[in-house]
Amino acid sequence: MGVNFRDLIPKTPIKLEDLNGKILAIDAYNAIYQFLSIIRQPDGTPLKDSTGKITSHLSGLFYRTGNLIEMGLKPIYIFDGKSPALKATEIERRKQVKAQAIAEYEKAAVSGDIAKMRMYAQAATTMKEYMLADSIKLVELMGLPWIQAPGEGEAQAAYMTKQGAADFCTSQDYDSLLFGAPKLLRNVTISGKRKLPGRNMYVDITPEVVELSKVLNFCKLSYEQLVDVGILIGTDFNPDGIKGVGPKTALKLIKEHNTLEAAISNIKDATFPVEPTEIRNIFLQPKVSDDYTMEWKEPNQQGITEFLCEEKEFSKERIQKTLERMTIGNKKQKSKTSLEKWFA
Repeated sequence: MGVNFRDLIPKTPIKLEDLNGKILAIDAYNAIYQFLSIIRQPDGTPLKDSTGKITSHLSGLFYRTGNLIEMGLKPIYIFDGKSPALKATEIERRKQVKAQAIAEYEKAAVSGDIAKMRMYAQAATTMKEYMLADSIKLVELMGLPWIQAPGEGEAQAAYMTKQGAADFCTSQDYDSLLFGAPKLLRNVTISGKRKLPGRNMYVDITPEVVELSKVLNFCKLSYEQLVDVGILIGTDFNPDGIKGVGPKTALKLIKEHNTLEAAISNIKDATFPVEPTEIRNIFLQPKVSDDYTMEWKEPNQQGITEFLCEEKEFSKERIQKTLERMTIGNKKQKSKTSLEKWFA
């Protein structure tokens, strides 16, 4: 879900090729779900190997990450740990949405409505245990570091960006701002055009940066107040938010009353599932760790070929071309690092 800040905050378009040498702390689950959702046949069927196992996530992970490496970027994938107990409601909601989507997909399949089949198949996207294990294996074969977060992956990514260990926190969700990410980089794991829901229209998808300092200045809020705005709208830890309160109303309420508690007391019939402090502390005091290492290595070309081509039945020619481009990108990044050390 993620908090709906789309209409509230300033964004700056950016070219990924201009970020040569920059470290991207990527919310792994967010990226993998994007790959699973988007990389499909026209009727919504995901890519599969001959055993029936889905490989859409591996396709996105390898080719899209390969593109980043070719441009000289340094990705690091952050995987979720244990979710806060308050996320249970949102997790259950997602299960119900997926179950309904599966039912609607079957109806669309009977009628032969290809467009609806794809739409409902995307909504029914789920991640299996083998997908997670395969993703980690591929990340390692690609020579990339990965981190098992103690809690939310985007909280760890935001923390690493605050600490200067990474240059950007990379996710589609704006929740990263609530976790304090100084720079959020969006539209990295997706590209091209996106179809607008329910409309025969497409919009261009381009990478963009959202800077927390600019957001706070634009909205005239403190960081803590931004968190309160997010909670009023609804987050993964209180998905319903306050009934009838959208982004603009939430912003207005916090600016008028300063705090979440004061805002709630001024909303007729407002109810809240728990003490607001419980949700606020998830963002202000998230579970994060300093126990990690970051080392980028040359990709294991033989291992990647055996895993993707021989085991998962990918095109050997396409894999080899991407590996060649990754090698060029690694050299480009190392050259830039050497020059920076020389002139430092």
